[in-house]
Amino acid sequence: VQLQASGGGLVQPGGSLRLSCTASGSIFRINAMGWYRQAPGTQREPVADITSVGTTHYADSVKGRFTISRDNAKNTVYLQMNSLKAEDTAVYYCNADQVWTQPGVDEKDVWGQGTEVTVSS
Repeated sequence: VQLQASGGGLVQPGGSLRLSCTASGSIFRINAMGWYRQAPGTQREPVADITSVGTTHYADSVKGRFTISRDNAKNTVYLQMNSLKAEDTAVYYCNADQVWTQPGVDEKDVWGQGTEVTVSS
């Protein structure tokens, strides 16, 4: 199972970006999916996550600005980022905490390769 993230780029403060992350391979079901970010010189931190039934959680720093969603049919999770700030600059990683490739067979803690977001004027 692989996760492929896309959608990063350079945006001005106050702008928007939409990140996507698609899981590929032999997939039966995916549990929670989420986004993390890591700015230079800092530790990776959670941004938002969404369960298989759509329950969401957000870091306080992004509440009201970011929206996480998923399309289970496409094995894809999205992160809509609005009102971006310079402090949102980071490499964003997607994660699936548990992926079943068939009933009873799972992979845990699957990570994508990261997509870079730079917020600057």
